[in-house]
Amino acid sequence: MDIDQFLLPSVMEETELCFPQLFNSSCRRKKSSHFEANLVAILLSCISLLTVILNLLVIISISHFRNLHTPTNLLLLSLAVSDFFVGLLMFFQIAIRDGCWFLGDFMCTLYHYLPYTITSASIGNMVMISIDRYVAVCYSLYYSVQITQQRVQICVCLCWISSVIFQTVILRDAVKQPGRYNSCVGECNFAIDYISGLADVIFSFIVPITIIIVLYVRVFVVAVSQAHAMHSQLVPNKNSVRATVQKSELKAARTLGVVVVVFIICMCPYYCVALTGQDIVLHGTSAIVICVFYFNSCLNPIIYAFLYPWFRKSVKLIVTLQILQPASCEAKML
Repeated sequence: MDIDQFLLPSVMEETELCFPQLFNSSCRRKKSSHFEANLVAILLSCISLLTVILNLLVIISISHFRNLHTPTNLLLLSLAVSDFFVGLLMFFQIAIRDGCWFLGDFMCTLYHYLPYTITSASIGNMVMISIDRYVAVCYSLYYSVQITQQRVQICVCLCWISSVIFQTVILRDAVKQPGRYNSCVGECNFAIDYISGLADVIFSFIVPITIIIVLYVRVFVVAVSQAHAMHSQLVPNKNSVRATVQKSELKAARTLGVVVVVFIICMCPYYCVALTGQDIVLHGTSAIVICVFYFNSCLNPIIYAFLYPWFRKSVKLIVTLQILQPASCEAKML
């Protein structure tokens, strides 16, 4: 019998290993359709690139132009920062699509830890945006007094700090000992116990989403009543200035309401799959769930582009490099 027949199986096994030189301890690559793997990789690459670029435009716009330094926009800035990092983390998701991890145990832990923290901070930002709109619409006379830039900055910092602390507690075992859940070299497994996982779902998803829905239902009810009042000309002329302010606040509430609804739609499939206990990987239905989850971070700037004139104007100034001109930060954007 030809010796190649003996060598061929070994060669085939080596090509399926993540680390062929570590035959006894290396993980094997996951077998998947070549077309499917390439399609998912291309899709995630496009989403990642768009997410990074578009959210970077939002960050530059709000940071550079002083006219945009409003409490609401500071919340949008914080949300854009979290979406920007989500775009960067997508490249890691692309790298592990074949089931092999080449960056070591520490980076594996960081790769899993950061999305938890960023997602938690994003949901916290959504809650603060809902509160901001609730106060602006339902208590408009007290909005400028209660919602100040300094208070919003403090709330944003507390949101990120609390997200880091909460996720560190939830993921404490994996953080203390990176790679403890890996059974072979080239694997990147991450697990949390049932109690911690339940606490994460409750406090990072169920409770915040409930608060968001309740607040926006209240905003919607008030908005409808005010719209009826304005349409019926029940608003006296002496309060026409106040009516104009209310109309602008309602428009902002509708815009941010779209952002919140899209956020919930994109997050729900991911958490529904997670609640079933299934592993979320880049194959089959899970690949679609992950793409939808990440695509939300790309959608927010697109929503701003359609609904916020200031964002379109600022993008034009950024692309044409007019922001490099002296005193460009003083440009009137609103």
